[in-house]
Amino acid sequence: MKKKSGIIAVCSLTLICISSYAQDKIDSVKVDWNKTVSITKTTPTLQVVENPMVRKGSPIHEQTFKALKDLGADYVRYVPWFPYPKMAVAELKPPTKDKTFWDFSLLDSTMESIMEATKGHPVVINFSTTPAWMWKTSSEVKYPEDPYQTSWNYNQGIELRDPSMKELSGYFARLLSWYTKGGFTDELGVFHKSGHFYKISHWEVLNEPDFEHSISPQLYTKMYDAIVTELKKVSPETKFVGISVAQTNNPEYFEYFLNPKNHKPGVPLEGISYHHYSMPSVEGQSINEYQYTFFDKADAFLNKVRYVESIRKRLAPNTFTMINEIGVILRSPMESGPIADGYWNLAGAMYAHIFLELTKIGIDVAGESQLVGYPTQFPDVSMMNWENGKPNARYWVLKLLVDNFGPGDKLVTTSFTGKGMLGESITSQAIITKRGKRILLINKINKETQIILPVEAKGGVVHYVDLTTGENPPAESQLMDNKVTLKPFSVAVIEVK
Repeated sequence: MKKKSGIIAVCSLTLICISSYAQDKIDSVKVDWNKTVSITKTTPTLQVVENPMVRKGSPIHEQTFKALKDLGADYVRYVPWFPYPKMAVAELKPPTKDKTFWDFSLLDSTMESIMEATKGHPVVINFSTTPAWMWKTSSEVKYPEDPYQTSWNYNQGIELRDPSMKELSGYFARLLSWYTKGGFTDELGVFHKSGHFYKISHWEVLNEPDFEHSISPQLYTKMYDAIVTELKKVSPETKFVGISVAQTNNPEYFEYFLNPKNHKPGVPLEGISYHHYSMPSVEGQSINEYQYTFFDKADAFLNKVRYVESIRKRLAPNTFTMINEIGVILRSPMESGPIADGYWNLAGAMYAHIFLELTKIGIDVAGESQLVGYPTQFPDVSMMNWENGKPNARYWVLKLLVDNFGPGDKLVTTSFTGKGMLGESITSQAIITKRGKRILLINKINKETQIILPVEAKGGVVHYVDLTTGENPPAESQLMDNKVTLKPFSVAVIEVK
């Protein structure tokens, strides 16, 4: 009994200490502007996925591409993908001895809009879907005649019918030639004129091979080598991005692909990419529950990034990294349901948190996913309101980051003291940018919080996205003192005079 009483006494004393600690502490940020921790090389950006709602004729097409142009981001990633074979695959049938079936009439539409909206900026293009007929299957893979009808089973087969990969690499070489060389010569020697002479700075080879066709690291590396060898002949100045896996739980993709010994001589290892989505842990979680889940999973992913970086630095230190799908998913793409108030702000805050942590790790590109989703097409991943064409809070958070931060910024020593022993509900970082001194603040919980800033913040301007800004651009206000109040899931940038 005495031992139990002692334990109770110790616990009681500990709780009193913690309670006293919490009461004595206030949320405050301290900064040493003279101590640079690191110089960032991270670019905030996004991906655009081909679907009917982004195409010309869509009720939100013009607003969508105006939003993309206004964003002014580098390294926008564009992915035509497999659920819409007619909008993603340029040769849906294999050539015969006297006929080919090349057709870009649907592929060109959104590609033209992408290249116009991103003019003057580097882009990442990924025609990710290989023609189904190039894979060994038990029967012919059918696809809908209606280009806007989905075909979720189009990606069939796990073994290429042409092991030399000349068929595969030839397809992508002609596709790239169509967009960069004004046309191409097909398998029967006939020239097809496009009139396109786009400058494509980056080309990503396939998408999520761990999901699509269940491609092994060994097979993917062979496919990458074959494709890049031919594409370099078409566009020597283009840089190529590999891996692009959906998950980071199989380190073999990175160990194998990043080892130069596993590639053909002369094939460049210029860049890699991979993805992350936070999702509720169990069905039926409310926002007050999954607000914590999202950030827990984000931080678990960031630990995986650090692990992957250790592999990259060991095997291919000159290879850049793009994490070009960062987002949140509530449910399967075909499901629809109510989306909670504050969800878009929570999702934006999570992206801002991941972006900041990636700058500390040294990642080159942090791409938010995705510009347009809608019911049946990952509605909860959208950055646009598919009904009225207005950007939501996820877009405006990205705009806030693009307008204020980028490569060359200096991260300086920043400490946060918060209520509770860790102050884990707030992410903060002081940054010296090309435009001056900034403090980035992210409220990760569904609760209003007041923060004491360094005295030099008095008179500064706060730009913020929160529950009050809705589908409007970031709001701003001037600090009368060195205190700022953050609404739930707020992302704020303080301009320090």
